[in-house]
Amino acid sequence: MSTHFHLRAVPPPALRNSVTWLERLFNDDWEAVRHRVDRRREEVLDERYLDQELLYACAPPQRGEDGPRSQVVLGGRPVYHPDRHKPPFLVLTAAQAHRVAGFLETTDFDTLWISAREDVLPRYGGTSAEPETRGAFAAAHRELTAFYAQTAEDGEAVVKWLPAC
Repeated sequence: MSTHFHLRAVPPPALRNSVTWLERLFNDDWEAVRHRVDRRREEVLDERYLDQELLYACAPPQRGEDGPRSQVVLGGRPVYHPDRHKPPFLVLTAAQAHRVAGFLETTDFDTLWISAREDVLPRYGGTSAEPETRGAFAAAHRELTAFYAQTAEDGEAVVKWLPAC
């Protein structure tokens, strides 16, 4: 079973603090998800999402006004599922999403990569696999940047979830 980390843009007035509503938000078939991804309404990170966080956790400054810079990928206000075996949903307000977009748009990927490469490369085959690994992480960074830029432009909040696929 593979895991994917979903990030979904939501208009602030539509946002609910209800686990049932949040589950429905992510309860679509993959064709609907692909359509939203194409429209930059949703982003899906593969199982490397935890390692992707290393890029942003190492970014200077490591702590911002709202916590560590890793808020970009994994952070947000948790909305806990009543089933304690399921992960919480994470919510970023529109203002927080706007700050994340600004951070991503002004951050140089090469600088992020240099800071995180020693932690990341051993997990993906070492220095011999660096071009491929770096390329995958750079692509995810570009996709996250585009997602958050569109989300900020639309003034939307972000809901995140790690459902089992």
